[in-house]
Amino acid sequence: MSNTEFAEKSVVITGAGNGIGEAMAERFARAGARVAVLDLDLEAAQRVATQIPAAMAIGVDVTDADRCREAIDRVVDEWGGVDVLINNAGITHVSAFGETELDVLHRVMDVNFWGAVNCTHAALSSLIYRGGRIVVTSSVAGFAPLALRTGYASSKHALHGFFDSLRSELVATDVSITIVCPFYVRTDLENIAGESKRPVTGRVAEPSEVADVIYEATHDRTRLLLPSEESRLAYELSRSDPIGFEEIMLSTIKSD
Repeated sequence: MSNTEFAEKSVVITGAGNGIGEAMAERFARAGARVAVLDLDLEAAQRVATQIPAAMAIGVDVTDADRCREAIDRVVDEWGGVDVLINNAGITHVSAFGETELDVLHRVMDVNFWGAVNCTHAALSSLIYRGGRIVVTSSVAGFAPLALRTGYASSKHALHGFFDSLRSELVATDVSITIVCPFYVRTDLENIAGESKRPVTGRVAEPSEVADVIYEATHDRTRLLLPSEESRLAYELSRSDPIGFEEIMLSTIKSD
């Protein structure tokens, strides 16, 4: 891989104030990219931006389409355009559907799905002009069921439907779309249902190792990235034996 692939390219990352987003900002910066660090928490975005060269910090609520367009317009005005858009902002919840207020599900969908749609809509013309790349942080929950997180899983499934369809619309352009489906990653992902513990089984990856794999997949314009053995096994099992997958998932949640 060329070490200069992303040198001087403009990379916009949402939810980049911590976790995978922060790790991706650092990874692309090491490759010489200019990185726009977008986060709802402006102080967190500024902290990340001050640690890497050629960066700008922008506080933005991705659920607000107007604020997303203002953020993208700022990047275009200052750096000439957007070469890579990484839709990474996301939240989760842990709660049974029957015990969950509908406002929680709406909020999860607004951030995880509409946040990605809003930013992509704002950046699309620049991405098409520059033959850019779109990266979407989904999850194993984007292709398989996940009990106690119906809102989270539905938001991730929606991302697949939207971006797979958008890819077909962009087939005549040079824009690529990479959907990333990590297994569990050690992050501070907020859950707005008031629970602090997520059901976890298998190895928990570090954000930096996931960022490295995403970087390579972005370079290669990979369509679907299953970045670990656990995510690949989940993908195969959920398709070859969905009942077995469900039994393992429920057993794990019960034991946790």
